[in-house]
Amino acid sequence: MKKVALLIMASMFLYTCENNNENVEGCIDMSACNFNNDANVDDGSCQFAVENFDCDGNCLNDTDSDGICDESENTSWVFVANEGNYGASNGTVSMIDDHGNMIETEALGDIVQSVEVHENKLIVLVNNSHMMKIFDITDDGLSMPGIEISTGNSSPREMVVVNDKVYITNWNSQDVKVFDLFTYTFEASISIDGLPEDIAFDGEYLWVTVPHSDFYFSTGNMVHKIDVATNMISESIDVGSGPQQIAFDNGEVFISRTYYDESFNTFHGATKIGDETVILNYGAGTPCGGSILKYENNVYRSFDGGISPMNADLSLNSENKIGNYDQSLVYHVEEINGNIWFGLTNYSDFNQIKVINASGEEIHSFDAGLLPGDFAFWQK
Repeated sequence: MKKVALLIMASMFLYTCENNNENVEGCIDMSACNFNNDANVDDGSCQFAVENFDCDGNCLNDTDSDGICDESENTSWVFVANEGNYGASNGTVSMIDDHGNMIETEALGDIVQSVEVHENKLIVLVNNSHMMKIFDITDDGLSMPGIEISTGNSSPREMVVVNDKVYITNWNSQDVKVFDLFTYTFEASISIDGLPEDIAFDGEYLWVTVPHSDFYFSTGNMVHKIDVATNMISESIDVGSGPQQIAFDNGEVFISRTYYDESFNTFHGATKIGDETVILNYGAGTPCGGSILKYENNVYRSFDGGISPMNADLSLNSENKIGNYDQSLVYHVEEINGNIWFGLTNYSDFNQIKVINASGEEIHSFDAGLLPGDFAFWQK
């Protein structure tokens, strides 16, 4: 009997040893969705969850429980005003999201002149349709169709929002209209002698350029300083011919200027308003545009297909120019989040947005609608 028992025990021991040495193929990576705890040989079958998802396809992070992972949520938009052809009512707005995707609205009207973001709303001025459109901004774009407000055949141009009021320059009515974003009504009109264009706020006063003195587009030379507390012009300053756009730096006001002679030759210049007014004309043939902007603690002027810093005497520091596009294509330039955005067009079938960094490297390129002439940025 003892011999039989010993034989049985020996056979059980041998069986157990053989079983422990058996190779079991499967996925042995513990981070895999199909990890096999019994496997000791990797057979290459491991399957892993997609980044930001668990093995069941659910988001690892979804703060608002909308089924879109937080890492994939869109949190910003760059809006582009595509003017379109005069009289064709084909102006649009392009929208570029966090991930470089672009979508474009349907036609909004005749000459989409400018765009401005205020909180979670996009305000659009449509020049030759004489209206303002206001859209709610969402993660997915604009809530259509938006609200349409007539400006009364005013030919609106540019705008700025101050204390929940939209200040709008207008050519036909030769004024700055004041629109209340709470009551959705125009509450005031500030008369301007000439055709007002750019408008900007320095924290205390509005500044308005007047590039044309009348409906015949005679050259203007005035910039008006407006007190928002009274809606009155507090000062009018002669800045030289053709004031266009405005930038601020260290308490000084910088103005880009573009004007023409009787033969329609183009001239450019700049003006600085501080303790005194400094006026510099660049002369004929200088390849400038109308854009002027504050960038990295300097004031830059669009120049020769890029932007050049301005010296203290307003001359251009061309050696430190950023960007190198065909100047004839440069339609608009702005700074957004530390990068420079160019709107380029040949007024026909070439319409693009180029984005460069401080080193002049092109980091993004997008096709746009016809005549991309203004940008606005929204952050969630």
